Amino acid sequence: MKKIVLFASGSGSNAEKIVLHFKTKELAKVVEIFTNNPNAKVLERAKNLNVPAQIFNRQELNEGKVLDKLKEIQPDLIVLAGFLWKFPEHIIKEYPNKIINIHPALLPNYGGKGMYGMNVHQSVLNNKEKETGITIHFVNEHYDEGGIIFQKAVNIEDCQTAEEIADKIHILEHHFFPEVIEKLITHNS
Repeated sequence: MKKIVLFASGSGSNAEKIVLHFKTKELAKVVEIFTNNPNAKVLERAKNLNVPAQIFNRQELNEGKVLDKLKEIQPDLIVLAGFLWKFPEHIIKEYPNKIINIHPALLPNYGGKGMYGMNVHQSVLNNKEKETGITIHFVNEHYDEGGIIFQKAVNIEDCQTAEEIADKIHILEHHFFPEVIEKLITHNS
């Protein structure tokens, strides 16, 4: 069985959908959730789903403690599901093409430093875009510049607020992220 490790910084709704998706599959399992936020709701979700969770700080991430824990686990795939820090190069080099991220816009638009969550949706709204979407991509040493794996667009002409856009994006994320992860794992088996 393949091992998936998730990184999340916030509520963990995507993490929960991924864990639940693989609970009924023989293919893979979420074996650990890592978070940089000791107050993140993802910790409560992990506990409720019986998935071990690790809390770490920036120093532990950048100085190799997180990498050491990953080496113990030996994940087949590392999934950033709402993880807000830049992922360190030493981990990316250790796991080439085995780290993926989801971005709440159609990259290369609305990507880069500071472009996450409501910042993205507000920018999309301010620019009067007719559509936005999600991008699932490999992680490299630059924000949101890794190879694109999957994109899905949604019409937002009826949206008046960034929150309405966020709701549409969450529907896409929750539906497609687990499926794309499964296809990636199946393809790499």
